[in-house]
Amino acid sequence: MEDTTHTPPVTSEGESPPKVLFYSHDTFGLGHLRRSRALASAITQSYSSVSALILTGSPVAGRFAFPDRVDHIRLPGVTKNAEGHYVSQALGLDIDDTTALRSGIIKATVENFAPDLLIVDKEPTGFRGELLPSLDWLKEHTDTKLILGLRDVLDSPDVLADEWERKGALDAAEKYYDEVWVYGLKEIYDPCAGLALSDRLRARMHWTGYIHREIGTVTEPEDEPYILVTPGGGGDGAFMVDLLLSAYEQDPELSPKAVLVYGPFLSGQTREDFEQRIEQLKGRVRAVGFESQIENLFAGAEGVVSMGGYNTFCEILSFNKPAIIVPRVFPRKEQFIRASRAEELGLIRMLDPTENQLTVENMITAIRALPAQKPPSEGQLSGLLGGLDTVTERVSVHIPTLLERAE
Repeated sequence: MEDTTHTPPVTSEGESPPKVLFYSHDTFGLGHLRRSRALASAITQSYSSVSALILTGSPVAGRFAFPDRVDHIRLPGVTKNAEGHYVSQALGLDIDDTTALRSGIIKATVENFAPDLLIVDKEPTGFRGELLPSLDWLKEHTDTKLILGLRDVLDSPDVLADEWERKGALDAAEKYYDEVWVYGLKEIYDPCAGLALSDRLRARMHWTGYIHREIGTVTEPEDEPYILVTPGGGGDGAFMVDLLLSAYEQDPELSPKAVLVYGPFLSGQTREDFEQRIEQLKGRVRAVGFESQIENLFAGAEGVVSMGGYNTFCEILSFNKPAIIVPRVFPRKEQFIRASRAEELGLIRMLDPTENQLTVENMITAIRALPAQKPPSEGQLSGLLGGLDTVTERVSVHIPTLLERAE
């Protein structure tokens, strides 16, 4: 296959190169940005004339490298305070002013970038409805195709139905979007279970399969066998890291060694306490704060211990690693639902927090059993990792002016 990654846009005289805009609200964590980045990379590598721009609220967007013809705009950040209310992350504005500012930036970007395709991640109306003015403008003034992209699991059906009703998300999905792409398989889970979608919208749903991950820039491999331990972004992963460290502390013979990636949001005193414990383990656990090329660590690992986020699950599948998943159950049951179905299908092993399985003894047993555990490929689900291929095919349907796909 010819490598078109660095080929400059080639278009007919006076014709604007095709453009794809991604919206990724990212109030917390890394999942939405990483998914949008993976999709943007696949689209621009498949079509040498396409440029992609990602609108993201992620506070760590600048730590990632973006491929050629992919860039990002950082929206003013928001976070939750101790009372669980959204507040501006850095500006000192109230949340209404912050949302209005973000909404204005989004609309200005939409008007000036003039995308052929807008792919919205997860939230049909955006954060606190900030996307609605842009959706109205696009529908009135352009032929831009609007896509709602959903991960495989959103939340439990009853919680999701209440949330979408409160946000007006169901009405927005019906009114604005030309298609819905589900980045998973219906055989595993239907993220819209519990939603009263019309037959018309159901007919516009496309199940893509999961998003395949590949090694980027190759780094030096670890010099000894290891398991990879990742709580994703890390903001809610302290309980899993504590359990893992306790296992190595309690069993001095436990092997192989562990490489722990905290994630950018596991910090402060909690992380300092973990560092002191790791120092006492004399090299049996090595930790790093953030790894933008974590795919390299997945590729070299004997197995994985992780939480149950979407991107981590895609990496487990992509690198075909035996995995122990320790899902969270609050504030969303998304990870638990995903891990439960994956365990039922023989893809991973789960330590079930609802069955009191989060014990040091169970973690030790699970780590010791990892070498003999079957990898996900033994599940033999057809189309499991077809996400990127399906998405790039759908892009060509909606942007008919695309140059011939690279052969």
